[in-house]
Amino acid sequence: MKSSVLRGSACIVVSAVVMSMSWPASAQEAMTGQPWATGSLENGRPAAADFDLPAGDLTVALDAFGKQAGIELVLPPGGVEGRQARAVAGHMDWPEALRRLLEGTGLAFRRTGPAAAVIEAAEQGAVSGHPSLPAGSDGNAPQADPAATDLAAVTVTGTRIRGGTSPSPVITIGLQNIREEGFTDLGQVIRALPQNFTGGQNPGVPSLGYSGAGLQNQNITGGSALNLRGLGPDATLTLLNGRRMAYGGMAQAVDIDAIPVEAVDRIEIVADGASAIYGSDAVGGVGNVILRQDFDGVAVGARAGTTADGGMTTREYTATAGTAWASGGLLATFKTASVEPIYARQRPYTRDITHPATLYPGSDLDSGLLSIGQSLGQRVEVRLDALRTERDQTYNQFSPDGRINRVNSETTTTMVAPVVEFFLPADWSLTVGGSRAKSTHLQYQHWEVVETGARTLSVHDCLCNEGSVYEVGAEGPVFALAGGDARMAAGAGYRTNDYLHYSYLAGSATTEGDESSRFAYVELHLPLVGNMQEPSAGQRLALTTALRTEDYDSFGRVTVPKAGLVYGPTESITLKASWGKSFKAPTLHQRYFAPYAMLTAPGYFGGSGYPEGSTVLASGGGNRDLEAERATTSTVSVAFHPVAVPGLDLELTWYDIDYTGRALEPITNFAEAMLNPVYAQFVDRTPTAQEQADWIAAASTFYNFAGVPYDPGDVVALVNLRYTNVARQKIRGIDVSGTYRVEMEPGTVTLRGSASWLDSTQQSTDLQAPFDLAGTLNNPPGFHARAGAVWHGGGLTASLFANYKDGLKDVLHGGQTASWTSFDAALRYAPRAAGLLSGVEFSVAARNVFNRAPPRSIAWLPGFSMPYDATNYSPAGRFVSIGVSKRW
Repeated sequence: MKSSVLRGSACIVVSAVVMSMSWPASAQEAMTGQPWATGSLENGRPAAADFDLPAGDLTVALDAFGKQAGIELVLPPGGVEGRQARAVAGHMDWPEALRRLLEGTGLAFRRTGPAAAVIEAAEQGAVSGHPSLPAGSDGNAPQADPAATDLAAVTVTGTRIRGGTSPSPVITIGLQNIREEGFTDLGQVIRALPQNFTGGQNPGVPSLGYSGAGLQNQNITGGSALNLRGLGPDATLTLLNGRRMAYGGMAQAVDIDAIPVEAVDRIEIVADGASAIYGSDAVGGVGNVILRQDFDGVAVGARAGTTADGGMTTREYTATAGTAWASGGLLATFKTASVEPIYARQRPYTRDITHPATLYPGSDLDSGLLSIGQSLGQRVEVRLDALRTERDQTYNQFSPDGRINRVNSETTTTMVAPVVEFFLPADWSLTVGGSRAKSTHLQYQHWEVVETGARTLSVHDCLCNEGSVYEVGAEGPVFALAGGDARMAAGAGYRTNDYLHYSYLAGSATTEGDESSRFAYVELHLPLVGNMQEPSAGQRLALTTALRTEDYDSFGRVTVPKAGLVYGPTESITLKASWGKSFKAPTLHQRYFAPYAMLTAPGYFGGSGYPEGSTVLASGGGNRDLEAERATTSTVSVAFHPVAVPGLDLELTWYDIDYTGRALEPITNFAEAMLNPVYAQFVDRTPTAQEQADWIAAASTFYNFAGVPYDPGDVVALVNLRYTNVARQKIRGIDVSGTYRVEMEPGTVTLRGSASWLDSTQQSTDLQAPFDLAGTLNNPPGFHARAGAVWHGGGLTASLFANYKDGLKDVLHGGQTASWTSFDAALRYAPRAAGLLSGVEFSVAARNVFNRAPPRSIAWLPGFSMPYDATNYSPAGRFVSIGVSKRW
């Protein structure tokens, strides 16, 4: 099954290797100012050196940089007097050292030769730090990675304006920070982010309802999806280089872990409503994975790891190749990995679950990615990103009838995204692009009789998603203001989305639907006072506004606005505020899932005390009359980056989301349906025979799990499980993040951390009192934090981080789980040596160093489901891995 991706990815990597090793030196020497240029080259990549650059006056720091790197710098006409630099120390490529040096100064650099660069204002530069991002707006890492670049502008997630400023805080997690903290895939990265809830689509969350947290909280594909603020993976938009990826499974989750981390430059996350910029799904926010453009050379790596108590033994191998020429560049990556399952018997708190039930699935992954860019003269640039990932997974779950359900699946994710950008006169640009993405998930389930080993194939399904986007947009200045040019971005496009859930056993579809929409948008950036890219210039004030309209062929038209301001009263403080409307189209599964009726014993829904032979009739499935979900979002933040304390960045953010018309399963935990008062309006305890007949007539399938024939007189309750728009959620909270970099001989220490306080409630109807979501089982904790330190000296990097989650309230049984604290450590060493050790790096990473077990809670199905909240905690325990890589 994997031969196709193996062959294709191998060809990509081999081709890139050949190109990078055989490209003539004359071509490299001809690089002049294009964003693909790599500066001074050493074995086909930017020359690395040991830098020790002082904090303080930028003129002094740039002089020291030029001497240590052997680089010729041309300063801007006004010089750099009065600007302050942060300390930079360590072994790195000179472009990285210079970018760090200029971070926060309002300046950028443009490479003009193998050993030369021009320093200029950030709004002009093509390679810079994040002058438009507030310092310290980082949940996991400082803003230490270059911004996405066009031929002549910096772009930031959260705005379509080149050189613009997002009025919403942007969390930036760079590749260097990912490596420093020992993460090996993007799933690990997002699960460590306090603003993200680890429920939804993640490999540690059981499938088939065994999580007790509803169908939206389960592992379908084995991938990992962003789930900002716990609003669901379908309410966070995930992009690759600004383009939509394919939905996976049934809940419109996007597998961010399908992207090889070796290809990633950084992840930018806007934890604020962004539908006015990007459209549907961006209620909780948007995550944008931005690929590297500056890799030149070849790198291979291997890693192996396992847990202290057994299971989750991991092996992975990677290859990355890139090359650059005067007018373009190429990046290709390939990753293959395998993970063994964690069996319930391998953990003391789940040994009562019959072997071979699993807590964590086994999986095999092959993933390849190609990104290529080419300038056609001075006015046209063509880019293409292509991704293909194949993942197999296996897991086992026991049922109360004594049988074991052996589940295995094969998921293939593909994406192709071409873009052509035209650079027009008067600093305008025109972009024509699109994306085609697909996810094919084949699932097989075999029921096995434990005593005999006899198996029966019960499920052979395809959950197939396809999506396309075609878009044209323009951006440029419209008129002059005191703070610079007002700029506008406008565009229009067409989007389609198809979903098919097909049963090969039945020879028919249980869900089949499609939708399309036309959209148009406009965004304005108005710099009223000062220059946002130059904090030292004094007060800065900019206003932003955006409007987007989408016309769906299903439920009609939605128009949403967003407005914001960015104000810098001094060069040490930046204030931001935004207000906007967001929306999310109901998923195709929610609309088109075939309606069904189900007859069960009362105990399945938590009922007790009924006469023998009593039954409960439930109705579930899709609802074609669902409307769009809507939200009003407000965010206010203050960033403190004092000039007097170089290296210190702090940010405080308050947010509020009023989310109405949510299309949800009204009952997420079936075992609580007849017990929990919040579900009372969805349970009819005096059903009539006619009501039962109507429910059965409306169903396409009738399931009898009661063990007795259906008799209307035995039915003691009707339970409504159909998707509905009745829910309302209110989400509010505070985020705090910060970084502090300080020189401590013989190296540099960076302290960084992030914390999130969350309060969320839900009303299923207007007549119902709100009930808590945050801080209860199977929902985000009320407080979640991650903080630690990174030390770098010479070729050695070491890090230690602590993770904390508040205890969770058990609404059904009373009481509260214990809080949970764990520690992660990582060590990386790059020898300063020639010959075979040149370019070699060794690494060791340990997650949950003290082997902390998940806090206990009462299993909703004792003996078969987990006695802990799998949406918040992992059964892995201490996981230690070692790795080695080499770059040529």
